[in-house]
Amino acid sequence: MKNYALGAAVMALGMVNQALPASADKLDDLIKRMDAIEQNNKQLSKENAALRSQLLRAKPAPATTVLAAPAGKPAATVTGVATPPRALDAPEIDAQGHGFLEHKKGNPLTFYTPGGEITAYGNLDVSFDDTTKNLNNFNLNGASAPVGNFGWLPAISTNTSYLGVRGFQHLPNFPFNFVYQLEVGFDISAFPTTRESNSNLSNQVNGALFNRNTYIGFANPEFGAIKIGKTYAPYENSTGGFNPFAGQIGDMRVVMGNTGGDNRVEFGTRLSNSVWYESPTIYGFQWNFLFAPGQNRSTISDNIAAGNGDCTGGNDPTSGGNLPVTCSDGSFSNAISTNLSYTNGPFYATVAYERHFKVNRQSDISAIYGVANVSPLVNFSNCNQVSAGLGLTGQALTNYNLLCNADVGDEDAFKVAALYTFATKTTVGGIFEWMHRYLPAILQFQNERQRNGSWLFLTQELTPVDSVSFGWAHAFNANGDPGQHNSAVNSTNFGVSGFVLPSDGVGTFANNNNNNNNSANLLSATYKHKFGQNLTWYTAVAATINGPSAHYDLGAGGRGVTTDCHDAFAAAGGLAGNPHCFTGPVLAGASTGIQWRF
Repeated sequence: MKNYALGAAVMALGMVNQALPASADKLDDLIKRMDAIEQNNKQLSKENAALRSQLLRAKPAPATTVLAAPAGKPAATVTGVATPPRALDAPEIDAQGHGFLEHKKGNPLTFYTPGGEITAYGNLDVSFDDTTKNLNNFNLNGASAPVGNFGWLPAISTNTSYLGVRGFQHLPNFPFNFVYQLEVGFDISAFPTTRESNSNLSNQVNGALFNRNTYIGFANPEFGAIKIGKTYAPYENSTGGFNPFAGQIGDMRVVMGNTGGDNRVEFGTRLSNSVWYESPTIYGFQWNFLFAPGQNRSTISDNIAAGNGDCTGGNDPTSGGNLPVTCSDGSFSNAISTNLSYTNGPFYATVAYERHFKVNRQSDISAIYGVANVSPLVNFSNCNQVSAGLGLTGQALTNYNLLCNADVGDEDAFKVAALYTFATKTTVGGIFEWMHRYLPAILQFQNERQRNGSWLFLTQELTPVDSVSFGWAHAFNANGDPGQHNSAVNSTNFGVSGFVLPSDGVGTFANNNNNNNNSANLLSATYKHKFGQNLTWYTAVAATINGPSAHYDLGAGGRGVTTDCHDAFAAAGGLAGNPHCFTGPVLAGASTGIQWRF
């Protein structure tokens, strides 16, 4: 192409030499002609650059190439194939006209793939916290004082940080696209390791490859999507927009979806080995349904589910330091989760339901009978072996076996929620939740999993880059309470004729009469400032006010550092932990952090 331009310039110079004026009177005419040639050359350069760009976008084809000539002369033509140098070969183009990993306008991290797209995304969140487990002087009820520092403790926490890619591929002669997502969570401020605490020792590894929402499936805008993998269930996703404190110490999941009050949120978790359907939005309505097979060979869900490294429900065989060493601290079999939502402009409402089948909580009975305090520790494999190992006889033996074998039952949760965003950029919303555990009458005295909960929040946008949010969650009094380290001692007769429960040696159990108070309140506030589209700085304060028998925490639902009810006693985790959980304290703290989301 450059050769064509050079040839034209040489021809033009030849004409100039042949027409060189013989007198000074024609000098002006010569200058004008040379200027015209210069302008023509500039135009040729622009046309050559444009043609080179086109060659990079498409394969060359046989064509008639027109060679530009100086002004006033006819253009020359050459018929043939314009073959650029090897470096100018065009990339492969798919049926939609896009090259491999060609950038898509509008999203800096979306690129075209042959017949599809792929997008990278992520969230980086680190905060500096200062929290206490003892803002008040709670009643020890004769129990020993907490071991170690139960007061203020500074900490640096990684909060729900992850990286991922998602995308789709068009499928020829098939009405659905293939869709996929690969997501991994990781810890910015701490080293990768297994998940350990004073009360839990898990085989799961922080930052394991694709340990978060990951799936493959098929999707169509008209018919919806069906996916398989692991994900937050519809019950949790349905109210994600109600939680401006997500990942902070005042996260609403301290109370909402949290039946027991600790940092394990039973009805706000990710479910593995799942298949789910997402409907399209029709007249504002949208529906989701998920099923997760338990994959548990045991009829009472006390085995580790096939294909998993931990017990279902976020615990492991040594969780809580109780015997027997089985999945007896909340493990369940099958699970279903669903929600129906309606959106109309600034208004959103939803109803949601989730059920866990055959939830095993036999370790609660073991704790009441003092199994966790047996020395030396003996590995019992079922309720009958535990009672024999404890040396129980007579009515106590009958009671224990009856209670232990019966403490496997379904659990479910149902909620209604609505929010509205006003023209003043004020968003208000609320949730009411019912949680139920299906047990016989003789076990209601220890049924802390059956209660109601509520959540109210308000977010006000102050400026386009500043906002404040306030939240209040209330955990209503539960049906019963299995007792903790310093719980108030109530009657040992639980209203069943001839049924008397022996003490566990410490007097740490309660019943379902009106003297039992395991209700709690969570108060949260946060201020957020955006430095740009992706970077947000936040400062949050929160307090959990527990009733005398309650042990709700701070930071449940995704934080790297949580504030719970345990002291520093035997902080080895698992069976050796023998954790002391103190009920009734007021937990409080402040946190400031940076979040980068893309």
